[in-house]
Amino acid sequence: QVQLVESGGGLVQPGGSLRLSCAASGLSFVNYAMNWYRQAPGKERELVGIITNTGVLTNFLDSVKGRFTISRDNAKNTVYLQMNSLKPEDTAVYYCSTYFLRRRVWGQGTLVTVNS
Repeated sequence: QVQLVESGGGLVQPGGSLRLSCAASGLSFVNYAMNWYRQAPGKERELVGIITNTGVLTNFLDSVKGRFTISRDNAKNTVYLQMNSLKPEDTAVYYCSTYFLRRRVWGQGTLVTVNS
């Protein structure tokens, strides 16, 4: 059974920073690409970015490019989303995800609220 657990969300002021974590279990983490998604209130879930199994970054959302970055620590089975210069429009539930046996696996999400 594959499980993904996000953490690190909360309330932050505009211009602030947060680092989200996603801890994975039930898979050989080193062999899998990991994705970050987000879903704002009343909006569709959208892909933020991807980190491959070899650490290559790709497919960043245009609105967050240059402000967000993804990293991974294979020894800890964890992927991170570092978010800087946060804006109110970044407010959303953030999810990590991967593919396992041709199925999409999701975490439960962590809420990020950007407001003064």
